[in-house]
Amino acid sequence: MNVIEVKNVTKTYKLYDNEKDILKEIVFGGKRHNNYTALKNVSFNVKKGETYGILGGNGSGKSTILNIINGTTYPTSGCVNVKGTISLLNVGAGIVGGYTGLQNIYYKCQLMGLTKDEVNKKLDSIIEFSELGEFINHKVSKYSSGMRSKLGFAIAIHIEPNILIIDEALAVGDSRFAKKCHNKMNELKQKGITILYVSHSHSSVTKFCTKACWINKGEFIGEGDPKQISAIYEKFMNDSINLEEAKKLVKEIK
Repeated sequence: MNVIEVKNVTKTYKLYDNEKDILKEIVFGGKRHNNYTALKNVSFNVKKGETYGILGGNGSGKSTILNIINGTTYPTSGCVNVKGTISLLNVGAGIVGGYTGLQNIYYKCQLMGLTKDEVNKKLDSIIEFSELGEFINHKVSKYSSGMRSKLGFAIAIHIEPNILIIDEALAVGDSRFAKKCHNKMNELKQKGITILYVSHSHSSVTKFCTKACWINKGEFIGEGDPKQISAIYEKFMNDSINLEEAKKLVKEIK
């Protein structure tokens, strides 16, 4: 059963040189913007219990497709169907700098639908996993990026969603904590939680995912076995092959 269905999704943004052009376009009419297409007719499905990797470099459209799946933005055309509760694990996503770590735990968990009593039951475990100690009562604006990441990860994995979206989250923090995170992610995989893992790192996708796709400058290049897709992606990123050669190799996988 598919729990995520991305069907012919295109996303186009209007880019303005300055804010005045937005107002001028509204008042006086005429086109005062340039169009930027972040996604071009992208389609793929993620099955229940699958760990699906999305590979792509900077500007490939990875974040855009995540935002559409997560419901924080909408496609220009096409549609996305999601069956289940989503938790987005992104470095600092949903973390409020003016709140303490403790306040952020309650805020983000309740934002995801947990009651205060449910948060109370998970609180000690979240704090322990985050390894923040007494800093849990300090404002997050004073945290380092690594501390913010630890807090965000600890919260996200304790929400127990049906679908967990990971956006480059395992690449942060010290090596010991990163290993701890990987172990927790493997534990969630064993529980049958569907995971959508987005990265520019072919090695992490190969190790962690059961299926992978590659998106390049908004174009869906193909999907298949993570090792095979990652190998082609790596050759392209190292300039060993061009895009047309890469597309041909992806077709041969199928």
